Amino acid sequence: MATIDLTEQSFAQTLESNAIVFVDFWAAWCGPCRMFAPTYGKAAERHPDITFAQVDTEAEQALAAAANITSIPTLMAFKDKTLVFSQPGALNATGLEEVIQAVKNLDMDKLRAEAVQQPA
Repeated sequence: MATIDLTEQSFAQTLESNAIVFVDFWAAWCGPCRMFAPTYGKAAERHPDITFAQVDTEAEQALAAAANITSIPTLMAFKDKTLVFSQPGALNATGLEEVIQAVKNLDMDKLRAEAVQQPA
C-alpha cells in the first residue's frame, strides 16, 4: 500500500479508522526527509496491514504545531488511536522495521492497565 497524505482535516479520521498508523512529518527542503522517504515507502509496501501516512509540515503548519514537531523528519506511530512512538531523525530500514514490529507486538490492554495504575 502506498503512503497517504494527511491534512489537519483528515488526521483524526485516519486514526479513528485504522488500527495502526505511522506518520512521517517531513518537508521538501529537508535532506534527511528525502533520504528517509524511500525507506518509508518500501516499509509501506511490505506492511499493507498498517497505514503509512505523511504530513508535509510546510503545507500543514497548524497540524505540525499541534503535534509539537520541532525537528524533521519525525516519525510517530499510533495504535488504537494512542500515540505509542515518537522520534525525530531518519531511521534506516532495520531501525524502521524494529519499530514496526514493536508497535505490532504492543499489548494495548496491558499498556492501558499499567497506565491506570500509575499515580496521577
